[in-house]
Amino acid sequence: MNNCMQFMQKRVAQPCFLCGARTQGTLLCPGCAGDLPRVPAECCPVCALPTLAGAVCGACLKHPPAFDRTVSVYQYAFPASVLVQQLKYGDELALAPWLADRLVETLAGADRPDLIIPMPLHENRLKERGFNQAALLAKRLSNQLDVALDLRNTRRVRDTRPQVELPLKHRRGNMRNAFACDLDLTGKHVALVDDVMTSGASLNELAKVVKRAGAAEVSVWVITRAVRD
Repeated sequence: MNNCMQFMQKRVAQPCFLCGARTQGTLLCPGCAGDLPRVPAECCPVCALPTLAGAVCGACLKHPPAFDRTVSVYQYAFPASVLVQQLKYGDELALAPWLADRLVETLAGADRPDLIIPMPLHENRLKERGFNQAALLAKRLSNQLDVALDLRNTRRVRDTRPQVELPLKHRRGNMRNAFACDLDLTGKHVALVDDVMTSGASLNELAKVVKRAGAAEVSVWVITRAVRD
């Protein structure tokens, strides 16, 4: 019996993805999981940037985005940024379900949308990378939340420059007319899924297209939110 128990413990034990310490079958050890920087509870309900008392921020009041709300789990800062970067650029695909499950936990009690749409990749980028990290996250969310998923009818029709390469002031123009949606979304609540929200330009442009397709409500679900100084 003791030998059997030792065998089972060895089977389920694995190194923490961030620090290498032994864990009991989980991606991160408790210490590293606790170090991930959460989005503050008091943040703008529209764009998820920190605000006093959770009020709508000045930017969203002055220029309301096409989406109605944003839910994010972590700030895009170390070490959460490492997980996102390793998923996107390091082919660490096992991170996708773990990160998506953290978003499921954050969404507990929230209204369920009618449809989930991941941020589309242009076909050229998809061939280069081999996968769409937003689609991996969206598939897990769809399964865990029992919400319909669309992977085919919302597309990136322009091969835009990566947003990370551009100054913030140029990102909105870079994404203009980048997406198309063939769905009839009349009266639907749609959730858009991505790994990172920085300026929000990409998600805002996608939300515009979804609203033009008839969506009555658009939520943005992201794993990490970049917080400006």
